[in-house]
Formats: sequence, structure tokens, C-alpha cells
Amino acid sequence: MRAAAPPLASVEGAAFAYRGRPALRGVDLTLARGTTLALLGPNGAGKTSLIRLLAGRLRPDVGSVRVLGGDPHADRATRKRIGFVPQEIALYPRLTVAENLDVFARLAGLRRGERRGAVAAAIGRCALTEMAGRLVATLSGGYQRRVNIAASLLSQPDLILLDEPTQGVDLEARAAIHAVLAGLRAGGAGLVVSTHDFSEAERLADHVAILADGRILREGALAALMRPFETAPPEHEAVLEGAPDAAAEAALRRSGFVPLAGDARFWRADHGAAGGLDGAALLAALRQGGVPVAEIRVRRPGLETLYRDTLADAPGLESAA
Repeated sequence: MRAAAPPLASVEGAAFAYRGRPALRGVDLTLARGTTLALLGPNGAGKTSLIRLLAGRLRPDVGSVRVLGGDPHADRATRKRIGFVPQEIALYPRLTVAENLDVFARLAGLRRGERRGAVAAAIGRCALTEMAGRLVATLSGGYQRRVNIAASLLSQPDLILLDEPTQGVDLEARAAIHAVLAGLRAGGAGLVVSTHDFSEAERLADHVAILADGRILREGALAALMRPFETAPPEHEAVLEGAPDAAAEAALRRSGFVPLAGDARFWRADHGAAGGLDGAALLAALRQGGVPVAEIRVRRPGLETLYRDTLADAPGLESAA
């Protein structure tokens, strides 16, 4: 029998604290080659800390982190096999795209004879050929994020870590970045993507880890995690014309709706809580109850439902992304 391939990256019992405040509490995780893992969790869950441990930027207080069998914090050769794309744009605005990548190639330790080919390859992989001679300061946010990704690819890494790679970009730029990441995975790289965007995670990832309070609450293959929802009742989302008064709020709650964080106009009922009514009947019933509802959206439960259920099952945790 052929032995199982060793993992591309592994985290075992990793704990880490900032100034005495725990950020990670005994995390275990493995990542195979050619796999994209999406990290989901509320702000402060530990996603960025976990990415920085994998990148070798931090060292765990307890436990171990290994990439290709090496310690990314202690071993420079291991770090060269890792591409790290921080949430912040880390570029020189007064240099061109090509000049930026040449600078990062130098910082990565590439020799003069290697740099030109590495820069050209990174530009090609991120579809930046037409922008190579443009000053970074003149580029849109989406193109700047693609240059940020290109800078992480100069050493042709086996593991690529991305912290909110599409934050603040429009739909067209998001699609372009997704295409770049899909190409990297198809080429055999392993990717870890921290995101608050559930549709992005569903599109990019084949594995998911949900974190909260420094712990992984649920982790596994996305298809397996979503299988229980294949026969689940649909979700209903009520979009209101304005914030509900007390009577309208009571009517919504009687129908099984709960408010979504951040906007009082959006309410959701999960797992058939809306009484089995279809969208039209539910719309009529809520309006009759004095709810200023503009529309009812009906959809199949997705990753966001899994996420909310996971956090709801963990006592004392906020369920907002």
C-alpha cells in the first residue's frame, strides 16, 4: 500500500497570546497540496494570527507549525516556499508594477539572473501584462491587490496565504482575483484564504475552518460539511422598507425571523421557521401583520447557514461575521 502523502502544512496544538491575551488556543490543522482552505470567523477569532503563524511571522507559544516539514519561523528556506499576501496593500506607489516586483524579488533573495524571469512569470500569472509599466499609485484597488498577490509569487511558493484578498474591490476586480487564485490552485499550490465573504469561500475553497475565540469550532471538506443542508428547508430573508416598530418586530419574531447584524431592514428565518409558507404567502401574511416588508427572498441554505449554526452552538460567542 502506498503511504499517504505528507501534508503541505500542519499546525499541532498551537497557542499564541498577544500581551497576555490569548489569540489562539490549541489549534490543530492540516493542509494538503492543491487544496484551498477558507478561514471564517468573527473579528478577533484568530484568523490573522493563524495565517501569520503559518507564514513564519509569529512563533507559537505552545505547539508546532510545519510547512513542508520545516519550521517557517526558524528556517528561512522554508519561508521561501511560502507566499504571504497581507490584508494591507504593501507596495511602493511611485514605482511601476514591474519595478515593485523587481524590488520584492531582490528582497526575496533572487539573484540578478533570476529576477527578470520571476517578475515576468508573476505578471503573467496575475494577468498584469498591460499594467506592468504603470505606476502603482495610478491603479485601481483591484489591480493593486493583484500586484500584492504577484509579489508573493516571485519565489514560486508551494503555500500561499491570503488575508482578505478582495477587501474593498468591485465585482469585476473580485472575479479577476478569483481567477488568479483558481489558477494557482490548479498549478498545485495550497492556499489559505481568510475571508468574511461566504460566497467567496464557497467559490474558492474545498475545505473550510470556522474559528471563534482562538479555537477551530468546525473544520473539514466543504462538500461534506454542506451535505446535511441538501434536504433542509429553504431560508427566507425579509427585506423591509424601513426599520420595524415594536408591533412589526413582534410579528417578525412570531414568524421565526431574527434580525441580521448591521441593518434593521434585513431579517432571516432559517430551517423552515417561516411556517412552511412560500415566498408570496409569507409576504402577504407579514404585510397583513403590519410589517413594512418590501420583498421576501427564498434560497437554499448555504455556507452562511453552516457558519451561523456553528457559532450559535458555541455558548457566549457572537454569531456576526
